[in-house]
Amino acid sequence: MISLSPSEEQQMMINMVKQFAVNEMRKIYRECDESGEIPSYITDRAWELGLISGGLPEEYGGVGEKPSIVSGALVAEELAWGDLSMTLDILRPALVAFPLLEWGSERQKKQYLPLFSPESQCPKATAAFIEPRFDFDPCALTTTAELSGDDYVLRGEKCFVPLAAESDLLLIYAAENGSTQGFLVEKNTPGLEIGEREKNMGIKALPTYELSLQDCRVSKFNRLGEGQGCDFSKILNRSRVALSAMAVGVARAAFEYSRDYAKERVQFGEPIAHRQAIAFMLAEMAIEIDATRLMTWEAGWKLDRGEEATKEAYLTKRYADDMVLMVTDRAVQILGGHGYIRDHPVELWLRNGRGFATFDGMAIV
Repeated sequence: MISLSPSEEQQMMINMVKQFAVNEMRKIYRECDESGEIPSYITDRAWELGLISGGLPEEYGGVGEKPSIVSGALVAEELAWGDLSMTLDILRPALVAFPLLEWGSERQKKQYLPLFSPESQCPKATAAFIEPRFDFDPCALTTTAELSGDDYVLRGEKCFVPLAAESDLLLIYAAENGSTQGFLVEKNTPGLEIGEREKNMGIKALPTYELSLQDCRVSKFNRLGEGQGCDFSKILNRSRVALSAMAVGVARAAFEYSRDYAKERVQFGEPIAHRQAIAFMLAEMAIEIDATRLMTWEAGWKLDRGEEATKEAYLTKRYADDMVLMVTDRAVQILGGHGYIRDHPVELWLRNGRGFATFDGMAIV
């Protein structure tokens, strides 16, 4: 039987992350969106919480606890309630650390996982997955990896790569004989070219970049898992759970704000929340948020148990994409003309919510 109540340890973690979101993220999220920058102290303080490094084994500098996907989803929701741009930045090191932990070879773990230990600073690492084409298919990449002697030659283009220009280590996904595999590529590798910062509609505080691979050569030992490779479907499933949880967090923020506004905004002698049209919208928003959260927990629970959960993760992500757009759009509607101006944050949440349909692979738990 699935328990729908967080354990005592999980609840303590939720409280800790919620406090961080309230005291740190919510105080500056609008300023970050306007300036297009996230202060370094935010990621540094979040790193000190051990949200990623705490899941590493002791031999690699961690505390020995295997990361729970459900627990990761709980953290992702609370952080995204604070701000989505900062959340994607805070959890960015996990894009490399968790695939390494699960599918990296022993050689790769010893070489790279110590970078993610609690004693180290927040590592400059990221992953490149999404491709700049309208028919992008996560399971049919056009970026290719071809074995040539003792090296792999990478060719293709990527987009929406978080902090690519600042990263020392990138996990780049490419198709090898029709199978998606990951390749560890260090900064300044010949053939790796980082483009200009992208100008996005949402997540404006998070620097994302396009990159191109022009006959980029990496050692065959840099293939994630080396000879064994990686099970990319499981990586994608974990990413979908993470993004679904973040969608719940963004939607919850928009719902709570519009609900409170509707209770306080008086028109014709009564709060607009008393109007049936507004009340029904708020009720449906709350239902959809809770439904998506439960779907996310179910997919994460199955993955934690080692069960096949590709269908659950996929359907949850598709449902979450639609849900967060509906909720954030209705939050703007409930505020009326006030929803369209930047004096209120609902327009920011709508812009961020619109992007979830294209955020595949930008987060993992």
